Amino acid sequence: MKDSQNLQQQAGGPIAIASPLPRKSRQAKVVWRNNVVTVGGDAPVRVQSMTNTDTVDAVETAIQVRQLAQAGSEMVRITVNTPEAAAAVPYIREQLDRMGEYVPLVGDFHYNGHRLLADYPACAEALSKYRINPGNVGKGDKKDKQFGQMIEIAAKYDKAVRIGVNWGSLDQEIMAELMDQNSRRAQPWETRQVMYEALITSAVGSAELAKNIGLNPDNIILSCKVSGVQDLISVYRALAQRCDYALHLGLTEAGMATKGTVASTAALSVLLQEGIGDTIRVSLTPLPGEARTQEVVVASEILQSLGLRVFVPSVTACPGCGRTTSTTFQELAKQIDDFLRGEMPVWRTQYPGVEAMKVAVMGCIVNGPGESKHADIGISLPGNGEAPAAPVFIDGEKAMTLRGEHIAQEFQTIVQDYVQRRYGGQG
Repeated sequence: MKDSQNLQQQAGGPIAIASPLPRKSRQAKVVWRNNVVTVGGDAPVRVQSMTNTDTVDAVETAIQVRQLAQAGSEMVRITVNTPEAAAAVPYIREQLDRMGEYVPLVGDFHYNGHRLLADYPACAEALSKYRINPGNVGKGDKKDKQFGQMIEIAAKYDKAVRIGVNWGSLDQEIMAELMDQNSRRAQPWETRQVMYEALITSAVGSAELAKNIGLNPDNIILSCKVSGVQDLISVYRALAQRCDYALHLGLTEAGMATKGTVASTAALSVLLQEGIGDTIRVSLTPLPGEARTQEVVVASEILQSLGLRVFVPSVTACPGCGRTTSTTFQELAKQIDDFLRGEMPVWRTQYPGVEAMKVAVMGCIVNGPGESKHADIGISLPGNGEAPAAPVFIDGEKAMTLRGEHIAQEFQTIVQDYVQRRYGGQG
Protein backbone atom coordinates (compact mmCIF):
# COMPACT_ATOMS: atom_id res chain seq x y z
CA MET A 1 0.00 0.00 0.00
CA LYS A 2 2.89 2.32 0.88
CA ASP A 3 4.52 1.73 -2.53
CA SER A 4 1.21 2.43 -4.24
CA GLN A 5 0.89 5.76 -2.45
CA ASN A 6 4.45 6.72 -3.41
CA LEU A 7 3.77 5.94 -7.04
CA GLN A 8 0.62 8.05 -7.01
CA GLN A 9 2.55 10.96 -5.54
CA GLN A 10 5.24 10.65 -8.20
CA ALA A 11 2.65 10.61 -11.00
CA GLY A 12 1.65 14.21 -10.35
CA GLY A 13 -1.80 14.01 -11.93
CA PRO A 14 -3.66 12.17 -14.67
CA ILE A 15 -1.80 11.11 -17.79
CA ALA A 16 -2.66 13.29 -20.78
CA ILE A 17 -4.84 11.67 -23.42
CA ALA A 18 -3.19 11.85 -26.83
CA SER A 19 -5.09 13.64 -29.56
CA PRO A 20 -4.09 15.27 -32.86
CA LEU A 21 -3.30 18.96 -32.75
CA PRO A 22 -5.86 21.28 -34.38
CA ARG A 23 -5.16 22.21 -38.00
CA LYS A 24 -4.70 25.84 -39.03
CA SER A 25 -5.28 26.42 -42.71
CA ARG A 26 -7.55 28.17 -45.17
CA GLN A 27 -10.71 26.38 -46.22
CA ALA A 28 -11.12 25.55 -49.90
CA LYS A 29 -14.22 24.11 -51.57
CA VAL A 30 -14.25 21.40 -54.23
CA VAL A 31 -17.72 21.41 -55.71
CA TRP A 32 -19.86 19.42 -58.11
CA ARG A 33 -23.61 20.03 -58.22
CA ASN A 34 -24.83 19.93 -54.63
CA ASN A 35 -21.82 17.98 -53.40
CA VAL A 36 -19.55 20.50 -51.67
CA VAL A 37 -16.34 18.96 -50.32
CA THR A 38 -14.69 21.45 -47.97
CA VAL A 39 -10.94 21.16 -47.58
CA GLY A 40 -8.94 22.71 -44.77
CA GLY A 41 -9.96 24.84 -41.83
CA ASP A 42 -12.15 22.88 -39.46
CA ALA A 43 -13.30 20.45 -42.19
CA PRO A 44 -12.37 16.77 -41.77
CA VAL A 45 -9.21 15.49 -43.45
CA ARG A 46 -10.33 14.33 -46.89
CA VAL A 47 -9.43 11.14 -48.75
CA GLN A 48 -8.42 11.44 -52.39
CA SER A 49 -7.49 8.79 -54.96
CA MET A 50 -6.62 8.52 -58.64
CA THR A 51 -7.74 6.29 -61.48
CA ASN A 52 -5.33 4.19 -63.54
CA THR A 53 -7.61 3.79 -66.54
CA ASP A 54 -7.13 5.35 -69.96
CA THR A 55 -9.18 8.54 -69.58
CA VAL A 56 -10.15 8.32 -73.25
CA ASP A 57 -12.29 5.32 -72.29
CA ALA A 58 -15.05 7.32 -70.63
CA VAL A 59 -17.13 4.34 -69.53
CA GLU A 60 -14.28 2.37 -67.96
CA THR A 61 -12.98 5.50 -66.23
CA ALA A 62 -16.42 6.41 -64.89
CA ILE A 63 -16.83 2.89 -63.52
CA GLN A 64 -13.51 3.06 -61.68
CA VAL A 65 -14.25 6.55 -60.36
CA ARG A 66 -17.51 5.24 -58.93
CA GLN A 67 -15.73 2.26 -57.33
CA LEU A 68 -13.22 4.58 -55.69
CA ALA A 69 -15.98 6.92 -54.50
CA GLN A 70 -18.01 4.07 -53.03
CA ALA A 71 -14.88 2.85 -51.22
CA GLY A 72 -14.70 6.26 -49.53
CA SER A 73 -12.73 8.56 -51.84
CA GLU A 74 -14.17 12.06 -51.59
CA MET A 75 -12.37 13.36 -54.70
CA VAL A 76 -11.03 11.34 -57.61
CA ARG A 77 -8.21 12.50 -59.87
CA ILE A 78 -8.04 11.52 -63.52
CA THR A 79 -5.23 11.94 -66.05
CA VAL A 80 -5.83 14.68 -68.63
CA ASN A 81 -2.82 14.44 -70.93
CA THR A 82 -4.09 14.52 -74.52
CA PRO A 83 -6.79 16.27 -76.54
CA GLU A 84 -8.69 12.97 -76.63
CA ALA A 85 -8.56 12.69 -72.84
CA ALA A 86 -9.72 16.29 -72.41
CA ALA A 87 -12.61 15.67 -74.82
CA ALA A 88 -13.63 12.58 -72.80
CA VAL A 89 -13.85 14.38 -69.45
CA PRO A 90 -17.38 15.82 -69.95
CA TYR A 91 -18.63 12.36 -70.94
CA ILE A 92 -17.06 10.83 -67.83
CA ARG A 93 -18.83 13.45 -65.75
CA GLU A 94 -22.08 12.76 -67.58
CA GLN A 95 -21.79 9.00 -66.98
CA LEU A 96 -21.20 9.58 -63.27
CA ASP A 97 -24.13 11.97 -62.97
CA ARG A 98 -26.39 9.40 -64.62
CA MET A 99 -25.30 6.88 -61.99
CA GLY A 100 -26.10 9.40 -59.25
CA GLU A 101 -22.41 9.64 -58.33
CA TYR A 102 -21.50 13.31 -57.80
CA VAL A 103 -17.96 12.84 -56.52
CA PRO A 104 -15.81 15.80 -57.67
CA LEU A 105 -13.30 15.09 -60.44
CA VAL A 106 -9.76 16.45 -60.33
CA GLY A 107 -7.85 16.94 -63.58
CA ASP A 108 -4.16 15.95 -63.48
CA PHE A 109 -2.25 18.25 -65.87
CA HIS A 110 1.38 18.21 -66.97
CA TYR A 111 3.20 19.97 -69.83
CA ASN A 112 0.16 20.88 -71.95
CA GLY A 113 -2.56 21.74 -69.43
CA HIS A 114 -2.74 25.36 -70.57
CA ARG A 115 -3.68 24.27 -74.08
CA LEU A 116 -6.09 21.54 -73.05
CA LEU A 117 -8.03 23.75 -70.66
CA ALA A 118 -8.23 26.56 -73.23
CA ASP A 119 -9.14 24.32 -76.18
CA TYR A 120 -11.68 22.20 -74.28
CA PRO A 121 -13.81 24.51 -72.12
CA ALA A 122 -16.29 21.72 -71.42
CA CYS A 123 -13.44 19.82 -69.79
CA ALA A 124 -12.50 22.88 -67.74
CA GLU A 125 -16.09 23.21 -66.52
CA ALA A 126 -16.66 19.49 -65.80
CA LEU A 127 -13.63 19.26 -63.53
CA SER A 128 -13.99 20.49 -59.96
CA LYS A 129 -10.30 20.95 -59.30
CA TYR A 130 -7.10 21.23 -61.32
CA ARG A 131 -3.77 19.74 -60.33
CA ILE A 132 -0.87 21.81 -61.69
CA ASN A 133 2.80 20.85 -61.31
CA PRO A 134 4.95 24.02 -61.49
CA GLY A 135 7.92 21.96 -62.66
CA ASN A 136 6.03 20.75 -65.72
CA VAL A 137 4.28 23.87 -67.06
CA GLY A 138 7.10 25.11 -69.28
CA LYS A 139 10.57 26.56 -69.15
CA GLY A 140 12.05 30.02 -69.33
CA ASP A 141 9.71 32.77 -70.51
CA LYS A 142 6.94 30.25 -71.20
CA LYS A 143 6.72 29.02 -67.63
CA ASP A 144 4.87 31.89 -65.97
CA LYS A 145 2.78 32.53 -69.07
CA GLN A 146 1.50 28.96 -69.33
CA PHE A 147 0.98 28.71 -65.57
CA GLY A 148 -0.93 31.99 -65.72
CA GLN A 149 -3.20 30.72 -68.49
CA MET A 150 -4.24 27.75 -66.35
CA ILE A 151 -4.81 29.93 -63.30
CA GLU A 152 -6.92 32.40 -65.30
CA ILE A 153 -9.19 29.57 -66.43
CA ALA A 154 -9.46 28.27 -62.86
CA ALA A 155 -10.40 31.75 -61.67
CA LYS A 156 -12.94 32.13 -64.48
CA TYR A 157 -14.77 28.96 -63.48
CA ASP A 158 -14.10 29.37 -59.72
CA LYS A 159 -12.24 26.06 -59.49
CA ALA A 160 -9.95 24.86 -56.74
CA VAL A 161 -6.33 24.31 -57.75
CA ARG A 162 -3.74 22.04 -56.19
CA ILE A 163 -0.28 23.35 -56.89
CA GLY A 164 1.56 20.06 -56.62
CA VAL A 165 5.34 20.18 -56.50
CA ASN A 166 7.13 16.84 -56.85
CA TRP A 167 10.83 16.29 -56.31
CA GLY A 168 10.91 13.97 -59.30
CA SER A 169 9.94 16.90 -61.54
CA LEU A 170 11.24 19.86 -59.57
CA ASP A 171 11.63 23.24 -61.28
CA GLN A 172 15.30 23.09 -62.24
CA GLU A 173 15.62 26.87 -62.52
CA ILE A 174 14.68 27.29 -58.86
CA MET A 175 16.95 24.43 -57.85
CA ALA A 176 19.90 25.89 -59.77
CA GLU A 177 19.38 29.34 -58.26
CA LEU A 178 19.22 27.97 -54.71
CA MET A 179 22.28 25.80 -55.27
CA ASP A 180 24.14 28.89 -56.46
CA GLN A 181 23.06 30.82 -53.37
CA ASN A 182 24.08 27.91 -51.19
CA SER A 183 27.57 27.82 -52.65
CA ARG A 184 28.10 31.36 -51.39
CA ARG A 185 27.12 30.57 -47.80
CA ALA A 186 29.86 30.54 -45.17
CA GLN A 187 28.43 27.21 -44.02
CA PRO A 188 26.63 25.63 -46.99
CA TRP A 189 23.53 23.51 -46.41
CA GLU A 190 23.44 19.85 -47.30
CA THR A 191 22.14 19.16 -50.81
CA ARG A 192 19.01 17.57 -49.35
CA GLN A 193 18.23 20.72 -47.39
CA VAL A 194 18.56 22.79 -50.55
CA MET A 195 16.12 20.44 -52.28
CA TYR A 196 13.65 20.87 -49.41
CA GLU A 197 13.92 24.63 -49.82
CA ALA A 198 13.44 24.36 -53.58
CA LEU A 199 10.23 22.38 -53.11
CA ILE A 200 8.78 24.86 -50.66
CA THR A 201 9.93 27.91 -52.62
CA SER A 202 8.30 26.52 -55.77
CA ALA A 203 5.00 25.75 -54.01
CA VAL A 204 4.66 28.98 -52.02
CA GLY A 205 5.95 31.15 -54.86
CA SER A 206 3.51 29.59 -57.32
CA ALA A 207 0.65 30.11 -54.87
CA GLU A 208 1.52 33.79 -54.53
CA LEU A 209 1.69 34.13 -58.31
CA ALA A 210 -1.72 32.44 -58.66
CA LYS A 211 -3.17 34.80 -56.06
CA ASN A 212 -1.74 37.82 -57.89
CA ILE A 213 -3.21 36.61 -61.19
CA GLY A 214 -6.66 36.56 -59.61
CA LEU A 215 -7.28 33.12 -58.11
CA ASN A 216 -9.15 33.20 -54.81
CA PRO A 217 -6.50 32.20 -52.23
CA ASP A 218 -9.09 30.02 -50.52
CA ASN A 219 -9.14 27.92 -53.70
CA ILE A 220 -5.44 27.09 -53.43
CA ILE A 221 -4.19 23.77 -52.05
CA LEU A 222 -0.47 22.99 -51.91
CA SER A 223 1.56 19.80 -51.92
CA CYS A 224 5.30 19.03 -51.88
CA LYS A 225 5.52 15.30 -52.50
CA VAL A 226 8.60 13.18 -51.99
CA SER A 227 9.15 9.44 -51.67
CA GLY A 228 11.02 9.26 -48.36
CA VAL A 229 9.27 9.21 -44.98
CA GLN A 230 11.68 11.50 -43.12
CA ASP A 231 11.91 13.80 -46.15
CA LEU A 232 8.13 14.21 -46.26
CA ILE A 233 7.94 14.98 -42.54
CA SER A 234 10.74 17.57 -42.78
CA VAL A 235 9.30 19.31 -45.84
CA TYR A 236 5.73 19.55 -44.56
CA ARG A 237 6.72 20.76 -41.12
CA ALA A 238 8.55 23.64 -42.81
CA LEU A 239 5.79 24.21 -45.39
CA ALA A 240 3.12 24.43 -42.68
CA GLN A 241 5.13 27.17 -40.95
CA ARG A 242 5.55 29.16 -44.17
CA CYS A 243 1.94 29.37 -45.36
CA ASP A 244 -1.68 28.97 -44.33
CA TYR A 245 -2.92 27.22 -47.47
CA ALA A 246 -4.68 23.87 -47.22
CA LEU A 247 -2.14 21.06 -47.66
CA HIS A 248 -2.39 17.75 -49.50
CA LEU A 249 -0.28 14.92 -48.05
CA GLY A 250 1.09 11.83 -49.70
CA LEU A 251 4.28 9.94 -50.38
CA THR A 252 4.83 9.92 -54.11
CA GLU A 253 5.60 6.47 -55.52
CA ALA A 254 5.07 4.93 -52.08
CA GLY A 255 5.51 1.38 -53.44
CA MET A 256 3.64 -1.90 -53.38
CA ALA A 257 1.73 -3.79 -50.72
CA THR A 258 3.32 -3.79 -47.25
CA LYS A 259 6.12 -1.36 -48.13
CA GLY A 260 3.80 1.26 -49.57
CA THR A 261 1.24 0.85 -46.81
CA VAL A 262 3.74 1.05 -43.96
CA ALA A 263 5.72 3.96 -45.43
CA SER A 264 2.59 6.00 -46.12
CA THR A 265 1.17 5.28 -42.69
CA ALA A 266 4.41 6.18 -40.93
CA ALA A 267 4.79 9.52 -42.72
CA LEU A 268 1.17 10.65 -42.78
CA SER A 269 0.45 9.68 -39.19
CA VAL A 270 3.26 11.83 -37.79
CA LEU A 271 2.13 14.89 -39.75
CA LEU A 272 -1.59 14.42 -39.12
CA GLN A 273 -0.93 14.04 -35.40
CA GLU A 274 0.84 17.40 -35.53
CA GLY A 275 -2.17 19.03 -37.19
CA ILE A 276 -0.56 19.15 -40.65
CA GLY A 277 -2.56 18.03 -43.68
CA ASP A 278 -6.05 18.57 -45.06
CA THR A 279 -6.29 15.93 -47.80
CA ILE A 280 -4.38 12.67 -48.16
CA ARG A 281 -3.68 10.07 -50.82
CA VAL A 282 -1.91 6.74 -50.41
CA SER A 283 -0.14 6.16 -53.73
CA LEU A 284 0.01 2.36 -53.72
CA THR A 285 1.23 0.36 -56.68
CA PRO A 286 -1.52 -2.31 -56.98
CA LEU A 287 -0.49 -5.94 -56.78
CA PRO A 288 -1.46 -8.02 -59.82
CA GLY A 289 -5.21 -8.44 -59.68
CA GLU A 290 -5.61 -6.12 -56.68
CA ALA A 291 -8.42 -3.59 -56.77
CA ARG A 292 -7.50 0.07 -57.19
CA THR A 293 -9.71 0.77 -54.18
CA GLN A 294 -7.05 -0.64 -51.84
CA GLU A 295 -5.37 2.77 -51.67
CA VAL A 296 -8.65 4.27 -50.43
CA VAL A 297 -9.01 1.57 -47.79
CA VAL A 298 -5.51 2.26 -46.46
CA ALA A 299 -6.03 6.06 -46.42
CA SER A 300 -9.34 5.65 -44.59
CA GLU A 301 -7.77 3.27 -42.06
CA ILE A 302 -4.99 5.77 -41.31
CA LEU A 303 -7.52 8.48 -40.48
CA GLN A 304 -9.76 6.11 -38.56
CA SER A 305 -6.86 4.66 -36.55
CA LEU A 306 -5.81 8.18 -35.53
CA GLY A 307 -9.36 8.99 -34.47
CA LEU A 308 -9.67 11.76 -37.08
CA ARG A 309 -12.46 10.18 -39.13
CA VAL A 310 -14.82 7.24 -38.98
CA PHE A 311 -15.60 5.52 -42.28
CA VAL A 312 -16.57 1.92 -41.62
CA PRO A 313 -17.32 -0.24 -38.56
CA SER A 314 -14.06 -1.48 -37.05
CA VAL A 315 -13.34 -5.17 -36.59
CA THR A 316 -11.16 -6.18 -33.65
CA ALA A 317 -9.59 -9.58 -34.24
CA CYS A 318 -6.84 -11.44 -32.41
CA PRO A 319 -3.67 -12.40 -34.30
CA GLY A 320 -3.88 -16.06 -33.33
CA CYS A 321 -1.49 -18.19 -31.28
CA GLY A 322 -0.98 -21.81 -30.21
CA ARG A 323 -4.43 -21.79 -28.63
CA THR A 324 -6.12 -21.04 -31.97
CA THR A 325 -5.22 -23.90 -34.26
CA SER A 326 -8.47 -23.45 -36.14
CA THR A 327 -8.58 -20.88 -38.95
CA THR A 328 -12.26 -20.24 -38.32
CA PHE A 329 -11.72 -16.93 -36.52
CA GLN A 330 -9.44 -15.69 -39.32
CA GLU A 331 -11.96 -16.61 -41.99
CA LEU A 332 -14.82 -15.09 -40.02
CA ALA A 333 -12.91 -11.87 -39.32
CA LYS A 334 -12.18 -11.40 -43.02
CA GLN A 335 -15.72 -12.33 -44.00
CA ILE A 336 -17.22 -9.83 -41.55
CA ASP A 337 -14.79 -7.07 -42.57
CA ASP A 338 -15.58 -7.64 -46.26
CA PHE A 339 -19.28 -7.75 -45.46
CA LEU A 340 -19.19 -4.44 -43.56
CA ARG A 341 -17.22 -2.65 -46.30
CA GLY A 342 -19.49 -4.05 -48.98
CA GLU A 343 -22.61 -2.82 -47.19
CA MET A 344 -21.33 0.67 -46.34
CA PRO A 345 -22.34 2.42 -49.62
CA VAL A 346 -25.98 1.61 -48.72
CA TRP A 347 -25.65 1.74 -44.95
CA ARG A 348 -24.22 5.31 -45.01
CA THR A 349 -27.59 6.60 -46.17
CA GLN A 350 -29.91 4.11 -44.46
CA TYR A 351 -28.23 3.78 -41.06
CA PRO A 352 -26.63 7.04 -39.85
CA GLY A 353 -23.92 6.41 -37.26
CA VAL A 354 -23.28 2.80 -38.25
CA GLU A 355 -19.70 3.65 -39.27
CA ALA A 356 -18.83 4.01 -35.56
CA MET A 357 -19.95 0.47 -34.71
CA LYS A 358 -17.31 -1.83 -33.20
CA VAL A 359 -17.26 -5.56 -33.92
CA ALA A 360 -15.01 -8.14 -32.27
CA VAL A 361 -14.11 -11.54 -33.73
CA MET A 362 -11.88 -13.35 -31.24
CA GLY A 363 -10.22 -16.74 -31.39
CA CYS A 364 -10.18 -18.16 -27.86
CA ILE A 365 -11.21 -17.74 -24.24
CA VAL A 366 -8.18 -15.70 -23.06
CA ASN A 367 -9.22 -12.26 -24.37
CA GLY A 368 -12.24 -13.24 -26.42
CA PRO A 369 -15.08 -12.60 -23.96
CA GLY A 370 -13.48 -9.39 -22.65
CA GLU A 371 -12.89 -7.86 -26.10
CA SER A 372 -16.36 -8.94 -27.20
CA LYS A 373 -17.91 -7.17 -24.22
CA HIS A 374 -16.05 -3.96 -25.08
CA ALA A 375 -17.38 -4.07 -28.65
CA ASP A 376 -20.93 -3.26 -29.71
CA ILE A 377 -21.24 -6.80 -30.94
CA GLY A 378 -18.68 -9.57 -30.66
CA ILE A 379 -18.12 -13.28 -30.86
CA SER A 380 -15.59 -15.42 -29.01
CA LEU A 381 -14.82 -18.53 -31.02
CA PRO A 382 -13.56 -21.73 -29.37
CA GLY A 383 -9.80 -22.20 -29.27
CA ASN A 384 -7.83 -25.42 -29.32
CA GLY A 385 -9.27 -27.83 -26.79
CA GLU A 386 -12.14 -25.55 -25.78
CA ALA A 387 -15.77 -26.52 -25.91
CA PRO A 388 -17.18 -26.10 -29.46
CA ALA A 389 -19.33 -23.13 -28.50
CA ALA A 390 -19.11 -19.44 -29.48
CA PRO A 391 -20.76 -16.94 -27.13
CA VAL A 392 -22.06 -13.76 -28.78
CA PHE A 393 -22.03 -10.49 -26.83
CA ILE A 394 -24.31 -7.57 -27.74
CA ASP A 395 -23.89 -4.20 -26.04
CA GLY A 396 -21.69 -5.74 -23.37
CA GLU A 397 -24.02 -8.59 -22.44
CA LYS A 398 -23.96 -12.23 -23.46
CA ALA A 399 -26.89 -12.66 -25.81
CA MET A 400 -26.57 -16.21 -27.11
CA THR A 401 -24.20 -19.06 -27.89
CA LEU A 402 -23.67 -20.38 -31.41
CA ARG A 403 -22.75 -23.97 -32.18
CA GLY A 404 -22.34 -26.14 -35.24
CA GLU A 405 -21.00 -25.70 -38.75
CA HIS A 406 -22.79 -22.46 -39.65
CA ILE A 407 -21.48 -20.12 -36.99
CA ALA A 408 -20.09 -17.68 -39.57
CA GLN A 409 -23.35 -17.32 -41.50
CA GLU A 410 -25.39 -17.05 -38.30
CA PHE A 411 -23.13 -14.35 -36.85
CA GLN A 412 -23.32 -12.31 -40.05
CA THR A 413 -27.12 -12.42 -39.85
CA ILE A 414 -26.93 -11.31 -36.21
CA VAL A 415 -24.75 -8.35 -37.21
CA GLN A 416 -27.20 -7.36 -39.97
CA ASP A 417 -30.14 -7.55 -37.55
CA TYR A 418 -28.22 -5.50 -34.97
CA VAL A 419 -27.48 -2.76 -37.48
CA GLN A 420 -31.11 -2.54 -38.55
CA ARG A 421 -32.35 -2.50 -34.97
CA ARG A 422 -29.86 -0.03 -33.52
CA TYR A 423 -29.33 2.38 -36.40
CA GLY A 424 -32.47 1.98 -38.47
CA GLY A 425 -34.52 4.60 -36.63
CA GLN A 426 -31.96 7.41 -36.84
CA GLY A 427 -32.56 8.61 -40.40
